Amino acid sequence: MSSRRPQKPRPAAAQQLESLTQLMGHAEDVKTLMEEFAEGLSSVNLVLKQELSAPNRQSSIDSAIQHSEILEGKVQDATDKLALMNDALETEWQSRYDLEEQLAAVILDEAAARHASLHDPLTGLPNRSLFENRLTLGLAQAKRYDRALAVMFLDLNEFKQINDVYGHDVGDMVLQTIADRLKETTRQADTVSRLGGDEFVYLLAEFADLRDVLRVAQKIIQAIQIPCQLAQGVLVVQASIGIAIYPKHGDSAQALLKSADHAMFKAKRSKSSYAFAG
Repeated sequence: MSSRRPQKPRPAAAQQLESLTQLMGHAEDVKTLMEEFAEGLSSVNLVLKQELSAPNRQSSIDSAIQHSEILEGKVQDATDKLALMNDALETEWQSRYDLEEQLAAVILDEAAARHASLHDPLTGLPNRSLFENRLTLGLAQAKRYDRALAVMFLDLNEFKQINDVYGHDVGDMVLQTIADRLKETTRQADTVSRLGGDEFVYLLAEFADLRDVLRVAQKIIQAIQIPCQLAQGVLVVQASIGIAIYPKHGDSAQALLKSADHAMFKAKRSKSSYAFAG
């Protein structure tokens, strides 16, 4: 995954920063012109003084020099004030830029914290809290539009033995591999979650008939049974799946999860890959 931060929409503060930047540019241009003007006046004054030092020059030249020197002073004063304004604008620009950077960091931190609170840290899958939220929403839509949905409870067979023989690091790699395969089998409208340990749940948000449910279950079983290629060797994992259908096996999130859990134990006892709730 790339370490670069994702681009975000430019807030109003960014536009204000751009305006300040443009204003600073204009002020700097004016300052440069004023400095050139002051330098030019200074040169004129120098020439006039040289002319005045020559014999037989009219007194009007002296008056012109006085007016020119007054104007030169005003120009220099304006230049100094522009310099102060540029410094103030630069300070304001930097302050706003720093504030925007801090705000962007806070937004990213909040998004990361929210993601962490709703996802399993090992596999990146939705956790129980997020799954139950989506299941509750799915049930509300199913009731409103008279649809069916299915909950599948998955448990990896003999997973404890993998941890005991190969260690928990290998067990974690197996769980990550299985999680990646479950993600690949998940439709956009569905949700797969890790509840904890070697238990996963799958929400099939909508289907036409039970054959669709069976196809998804078989696809999951086949994906899980693909050998895991690890540095310690090749491991083949199998799963037992319990299936609960709304509204037949429950009309609430907790009822469906409980029915699917019981069906999973039924599949384990019968040594079949899957079983429907009774």
